[in-house]
Amino acid sequence: MPFAGFSTRFESRATFEGNTLKCTTEVRQGRTVLIVGEERLDASNSGELREIMLNLLEAGGQQLVIDLSQVNFIDSSGLGALLSGFKSANLRSGSLVLAGLQSRVQSMFELTRLQRVFEIFSSVEDALARA
Repeated sequence: MPFAGFSTRFESRATFEGNTLKCTTEVRQGRTVLIVGEERLDASNSGELREIMLNLLEAGGQQLVIDLSQVNFIDSSGLGALLSGFKSANLRSGSLVLAGLQSRVQSMFELTRLQRVFEIFSSVEDALARA
């Protein structure tokens, strides 16, 4: 367990069908922060995201914060992967929240009404500050 004020950081790379999703995980304030380092979250990498989230939950990261601040495009596959992670977290009595959505990505959540499903924060810091 990290000391107060410090974070544990490690690179997490998962291989899925020959591609590698760029992401980083950090443990901050007892929560696992998954920083997606891709501009696009679509059919080419959504399976990898689903796998990484499941692995984090199975490893004991029950409170996930997904940082999407670098993502400027998301399609139905990306939305489906996030929904799958949300469901997996709920089945384990955990939580999955989203942070840092760019306007185009936020619009997709509003168009599909998924902002009613997910807790969405403007930044990772806001998500970590929640009660």
